[in-house]
Amino acid sequence: MCIRDRFERDCSIQRRHQKVIEEAPSNISPELRQKIGQSAIDAARAVNYYNAGTVEFIFDTETNEYYFMEMNTRLQVEHPVTEMITKQDLVEWQLLVASGYKLPLRQEDLKIYGHAVEARVYSENPYNNFLPCTGPISFLRDPQQQEGYVRLETGVREKDQISIYYDPMISKLITWGEDRSEAMLRMQNALEQYKVIGLPTNISFLKSVLANEEFQSGNYDTNFIQTHEQELLKTCLLYTS
Repeated sequence: MCIRDRFERDCSIQRRHQKVIEEAPSNISPELRQKIGQSAIDAARAVNYYNAGTVEFIFDTETNEYYFMEMNTRLQVEHPVTEMITKQDLVEWQLLVASGYKLPLRQEDLKIYGHAVEARVYSENPYNNFLPCTGPISFLRDPQQQEGYVRLETGVREKDQISIYYDPMISKLITWGEDRSEAMLRMQNALEQYKVIGLPTNISFLKSVLANEEFQSGNYDTNFIQTHEQELLKTCLLYTS
């Protein structure tokens, strides 16, 4: 069985145990990256898994140990981040495998190029425990996309309704840069262009996360939003006004 590791993603920025910002690669050593990748391959091989899947681990920043959480037998919401840093289409690979074709590249052919970050744009209220909001989108201006640099995946249009029956996600916004700083700057610029009127969104909150010094330094974990919530909400007001 041929299995390929597509490297890791860092999904530590969460609220209510749900991801908000994801990025790749994470701030770990090449040796640890290889070790985690091999663990994911071993997990897939142990159950004779066939096709695209995502193995999740939780990482202890104090001991540098990682622990298996679960395996999702699918591509995940944040898979575009991996596509941006590997320059490979994961959906295409998934369809090729399902059609009985061999994997297009060997493991040694897969490389990491630059850095990518994804922000999930939700209709939610950061000042009310990030609870979902519903209603019509009266005005919508998407950020300008640029192939290979700024990517937007969305299923809503102006005048659409965010209802109670589905996830309140409006879009996934993904940016790429030669390094983390460039990717984050590109994300900040894209969020500045993004305009949604008619119901609350987390766009201003995303801006406040990106502007936070601890986040910029890479010093964060899954408790980041909970730990810095008051500071983030205060900064959020500046972006809203």
